Amino acid sequence: MITVVKIGGNVIDNPEALKAFIADFAKMPGKKILVHGGGKEATRLSATLGIETKMIGGRRVTDRATLDVVTMVYAGLINKRIVALLQAEGCNAIGLSGADGNVIRATRRNPEPVDYGYVGDINDDGVNAAFIISLLDKGVTPVFSAINHDGNGELLNCNADSVASAVAVACSRLAPVSLTFCFEKSGVLTDVDDESTLISRIDLQSYRPLIESGAISGGMLPKIDNAFKAIQSGVEKVVIKSSARLLADHGTTITK
Repeated sequence: MITVVKIGGNVIDNPEALKAFIADFAKMPGKKILVHGGGKEATRLSATLGIETKMIGGRRVTDRATLDVVTMVYAGLINKRIVALLQAEGCNAIGLSGADGNVIRATRRNPEPVDYGYVGDINDDGVNAAFIISLLDKGVTPVFSAINHDGNGELLNCNADSVASAVAVACSRLAPVSLTFCFEKSGVLTDVDDESTLISRIDLQSYRPLIESGAISGGMLPKIDNAFKAIQSGVEKVVIKSSARLLADHGTTITK
């Protein structure tokens, strides 16, 4: 079984939480892949450089100057910081952008109706799963940032959840795969302020009523949508859970 784990900016922005998560990830048995988001460091560096951060609907607009910043921060500083922490825990890791080894190709998103700039969507056949598995077979753990390329020399900023899902789906064509999304909550909650309202399991039948009732909304919707797409495309199991409880049998399991 290959386990793909995605961590978000809330972990990356907290050095103690990141170090604890990395220690747990290193202890996970078997072949594993880590995908990370960006955190707030790109916003801080943009401000230092006098580059305005523009957001539309909670999503970063990636103009040329911002693309340079997020590439430096996501594929550089954050990615290598994570790799160094993994090495310190005895987990032999390699940091990758999608351009490295031509491992993930994406297409720049249509500027209509909203132009997000140099933001990409991963191609259906854009993930080189054979290359990823060749690294795993050598005992090397890939660590992916969300910076990918279009095959024509252009880098693109992609959604990290989508990267994790695409990598999991591609690898599932060659081996059994599970996918875990980690964030600050214990899983999907009907009340985001009450950890006791954890939903332990969601399937397609129960998902629609949860949306209609408002129990699931906002940023959780694309995460669960990605989970269902992964399940329907061959991934065996998707779990949404707390980054602080990576090794615990806890969280929300997404099933068909």
